[in-house]
Amino acid sequence: MDPLGDLLDGVRARTAAFCQSTLQPPWALRIVDEAPLALATPLRGHAWFVPDEGEPTLIETGDVAIVQGPQPYTVADHPATRPQLYVHAGNRLVTYDGVDVTAQARLGPNTKALGVRAGGDLPGDAAVVASGTYQVSSHVSGRLLASLPTLVRVPRAQVQSPIIDLLAAEVERDEPGQQVVLDRLLDLALIAALRAWFARPSGDAPGWYRAHGDPLVGRALRVIHEEPARQWTVSGLAAVSGASRAAFARRFTDLVGQPPMTYVTHWRLDLAAEALRNSDATLNSIARQVGYANAFALTVAFKRVRGTSPQEFRTAA
Repeated sequence: MDPLGDLLDGVRARTAAFCQSTLQPPWALRIVDEAPLALATPLRGHAWFVPDEGEPTLIETGDVAIVQGPQPYTVADHPATRPQLYVHAGNRLVTYDGVDVTAQARLGPNTKALGVRAGGDLPGDAAVVASGTYQVSSHVSGRLLASLPTLVRVPRAQVQSPIIDLLAAEVERDEPGQQVVLDRLLDLALIAALRAWFARPSGDAPGWYRAHGDPLVGRALRVIHEEPARQWTVSGLAAVSGASRAAFARRFTDLVGQPPMTYVTHWRLDLAAEALRNSDATLNSIARQVGYANAFALTVAFKRVRGTSPQEFRTAA
């Protein structure tokens, strides 16, 4: 698997809190669901994303916004509009006065929506916004999130995929299996948006993403991710890449931003942290899975890089 695929593997839309909202100005939603990651796209009209700190961002029809939580933020027709509804986890809707209005906003058993009109003409100034949230279950995926700003805006013209149109069409249905379809479409929408954002000409994609397309370094990154337990050396990785040791080490460091063996160590420890958090495997077993001879060797490396022992990390997690 390539590095982006590995980092996305733990970012999934599972029984996602998905909704399509029809909103007539003035409108503003205060998002307080503490979701680690959310995606939204105006299917009609526009929306302003207003963080508590920083400048508002305009998202126009067909643009895709990827928002990192868990800090609250506001989505509105205008940055100055005061929120009328608070959106909690699971699309629970509460008014400014504390009244729960979730029941009135349900469209059907599989899809939740706010003020959706099932057919007919909409007011000319109404906005239609589709959105969904993701659970980030993987410690490994933290590397991906760390490379992103709090809000990523991808213009419609840069999203080279029909997935947004498919998402809009699916949410209008109310058929068996719809939740699974929406979850998968959200996953694909996230991938399409991140690809577009990382590939933009003026972008500041992380080094590991840019390096993936390099004929020498990209090959090394793939084998590191595919075989983390292999006893890699700089010479071994250079041989896989078909370059001299010195040339490979220099190119890897220039593109990725850290030396080859530092990258290997950090990737192994990310995998170890993932296993510590999500499995009951013994420390010795985890050590062998990620390329360390025994629990002692893993503990030394883990504490040196992360400042805590594997056991302390597991207990805290």
